[in-house]
Amino acid sequence: MTKKKIVTLILDFIFVILLIIGDQITKSAAIVNLKGQEALKLVDGVLHLHYLENFGAAFGMLQNQKMFFIFMAVIILFFIAFVLVKTPEHKKYNAMHICLVLIAAGAVGNMIDRIQFGYVVDFIYIRLIDFPIFNVADIYVVCGCLTMFLLLLLKYKEEDFEFITF
Repeated sequence: MTKKKIVTLILDFIFVILLIIGDQITKSAAIVNLKGQEALKLVDGVLHLHYLENFGAAFGMLQNQKMFFIFMAVIILFFIAFVLVKTPEHKKYNAMHICLVLIAAGAVGNMIDRIQFGYVVDFIYIRLIDFPIFNVADIYVVCGCLTMFLLLLLKYKEEDFEFITF
């Protein structure tokens, strides 16, 4: 492994940690300021902060499956680590690194909640479209996955992933 590759992996790890810290700070603030309170209307009828304890996954699916979610997060994190280690040092993969870092940080952020509380702390509510309540880690995962999907669709070709061999 080259020195440049090691530096890239260390930077990936640092960014994951910083993103997790950001997620956990916002969740702590939600617990302290929103739990047991009425929703805080940032933009009335549009954006509210509303505390919710989510025992399921996206949109409340698979309620009370804590161990399943932790197991899946660990599998995803191992896969992400594997891909990051195997990815060639080329600038065309920089966007993929960012996507994987976002997904990893979101997975760990929500996994921390599941281990610590048994549920995920959600608090962002887009009332205008009645979107399910979510958190910062969810934003990381959605942005990372959506961007990765677009990269796979528009930028990368199949041969760009020949480095992934088991």
